[in-house]
Amino acid sequence: MTDTALMSLPLLAPAQAQKHVTVNEALARIDALTHLVLASVSQASPPVSAPDGTLHGVPDGAADDWAGQAGQLALRVGGGWVFVPPRVGWRAFVRDAGLSAIWDGAAWQMGAMTLSPAGAALALQSLQFDLPITAGTSLSSSVLIPPRAVLFGVTGRVVDTITGTAQNWSLGVAGDTGRFGTGLGVSLNSWVNGPAAPIVYWEATPLLLSAQGGNFAGGTVRLVIHYANLTLPAPV
Repeated sequence: MTDTALMSLPLLAPAQAQKHVTVNEALARIDALTHLVLASVSQASPPVSAPDGTLHGVPDGAADDWAGQAGQLALRVGGGWVFVPPRVGWRAFVRDAGLSAIWDGAAWQMGAMTLSPAGAALALQSLQFDLPITAGTSLSSSVLIPPRAVLFGVTGRVVDTITGTAQNWSLGVAGDTGRFGTGLGVSLNSWVNGPAAPIVYWEATPLLLSAQGGNFAGGTVRLVIHYANLTLPAPV
């Protein structure tokens, strides 16, 4: 056996020369894998430059130095890439998605909190996007509450002052324009924290921003949709 069973750490061979090379690589793997933080699990090409210790989950269709390594963890060591197989049940934080994930043996289940023997999961997710405010009395988001999502609420912050004659605004959905908040501020860093009784949205649904006491002219609001989704067992 040349590697350990779980973390694929390289083992020393009897009478091996330059033992420090093997030991240092093993320490580098431990350093990266003990508290698993992945830069991405969707980036298909290696970054042009990355500091040692950078860790990626290699997706299907990966190219260049990652070609043929789909499903592996790519660890930057000594200016090159070392590949480590993840194990079922490993948990990671995926930095570019802002979500935790569990490896189910075939893919990273984003936001997963549980994982059944057949790979079904309960996933908690937060979907963040910036919504430019356009002129008018209301606007709908192009980013949607996902279908079949169990919604817990929406939060947000004004990141570019909302201009126009509106004194404040409300956030909701069609048919319930204030579901997540009313009387919301228009100045920079004004915020909305709109928890709601969990409700299932069976179809993809936009958020609705409505001006109160006037019209919108411009600005930007950063919104985050907080929800749970259920994933299916793997095909048989």
